[in-house]
Amino acid sequence: MQITLATQPFAALETEALVSYVFEETDAVQGRIAELDQAAAGLLRKLAKSGELTGKMLEFTLIHAPAGLKAARLFLVGAGKREQWNSAVLRKLAGAALRYLKARSVKNFALLVREGNATEESAQAIAEGALAANFETDKYKTDKKNDKNIDTVLVAGFSDAERAAGEKGLSKGRIIADAQNFARDLINEPSNKLTPRVLAEKAEAMAKEAGLAVQILDEKKIADLKMGALLSVAQGSVEPPRVMVVTYTPSNPKPGAPVIGLIGKAVTFDTGGISIKPADGMEKMKYDMAGGATMLGVMRALAALKPSVKVICVVPSTENMPGGKAQKPGDIQTAMSGKTIEVLNTDAEGRLLLADAVHYAKQLGATQLIDAATLTGAIVVALANVNVGVFGSDQSFTDKFLASSKAAGEKMWQMPIDDDYRDFIKGTVADIQNISSGKGGGAITGAMFIKEFTGDTPWIHLDIAGTAWNDDAKPWLAKGPTGVALRTLVHLVLSY
Repeated sequence: MQITLATQPFAALETEALVSYVFEETDAVQGRIAELDQAAAGLLRKLAKSGELTGKMLEFTLIHAPAGLKAARLFLVGAGKREQWNSAVLRKLAGAALRYLKARSVKNFALLVREGNATEESAQAIAEGALAANFETDKYKTDKKNDKNIDTVLVAGFSDAERAAGEKGLSKGRIIADAQNFARDLINEPSNKLTPRVLAEKAEAMAKEAGLAVQILDEKKIADLKMGALLSVAQGSVEPPRVMVVTYTPSNPKPGAPVIGLIGKAVTFDTGGISIKPADGMEKMKYDMAGGATMLGVMRALAALKPSVKVICVVPSTENMPGGKAQKPGDIQTAMSGKTIEVLNTDAEGRLLLADAVHYAKQLGATQLIDAATLTGAIVVALANVNVGVFGSDQSFTDKFLASSKAAGEKMWQMPIDDDYRDFIKGTVADIQNISSGKGGGAITGAMFIKEFTGDTPWIHLDIAGTAWNDDAKPWLAKGPTGVALRTLVHLVLSY
């Protein structure tokens, strides 16, 4: 799909649909979109007065053969309250418009930005929203309804003087959205198609194509490094584990900048092991590698955007299966750091992978750590599928991250990680145990477990269990993988 700028007057655009947004209450009635209304022979004002056009968020109004326009259709999308307008809203509206028109076999459309929104930021938001919305999860369907594809999106409302900023925004938005869709495609793969070895092959191919350094650790190297926590999860599967290390090194590194370590959990299928999960919904456990896929997507974007800081990505990957050699509840394992772990529940396996991976990232030189994982059902209880749970050991680092999440338009909420919770994972026959000895706070104790392996290094944990997968389609996004946190992480790295 092509996304390009159009600097000619919107009324002259020959397109299958001209899209614009309408705010609530006074927008159409008081002439805030007077130029568009005038071009449409006063139709918008009439619709607003009749109550058919209100501007409420994601209200859709489709007008065929609008008078005064060369576009075959005029499509108005409600933008909600004007005071709540930002790039996140524009991103959502662009995605919703694309999916609405795509479902109606429209092949091309123009989206009109207005009221001072012809900026680099808005162009980036439109590209991100449209490309993410165009992603479908029908890869393995034999009937893909190929007649329903958007070929071209024109971004209108930019003047010749604003073209450079718009082009820059579109380019950046495409890089980020393509990386997000790369991650979503990995997450959507079934576990028989995406084993740890296949994931490692795809990560290696991506890294080499992007110009990133890459190293794949096989089961022998993992054992040589004494990653006992990771190996304990892997021992129940016939599929061997892998650890992917992808590194971006800037050509002109910023003096005094941190080395950022990105760690992503990649359990390509999670049965729960001996502590087996219920059968209902287990098929979705192919997405238990979403954290790792997201981090690989981040690296793909950074390779093109070229930040001034070094980034080391570590993705540990395995299956969690209940085979004859699987670890059992009550087993004691020794992590790479030397810390011993009592495994009380084999379904709390993601934190075991991350224990070794964050320690290894530190050994490789990372001075700030961020991990992402579909870690706990408890975060879904706490935050549903709306916010990512954020846990941080260093408040200034966490504040910087949360500022990036706000700028990127991704909803995240800081969770407590007080030392009082440390006693919940204090071991009785080992240093620590992998689940809480008490009731409640499951997402917090999961984070506390990972924190044990970070030492004094500033660290952030993202629990994306409730947000990495959409059970239902959104107007702006298909059902399935979301690629959540990628935009925030890219924004954070670029902010240094």
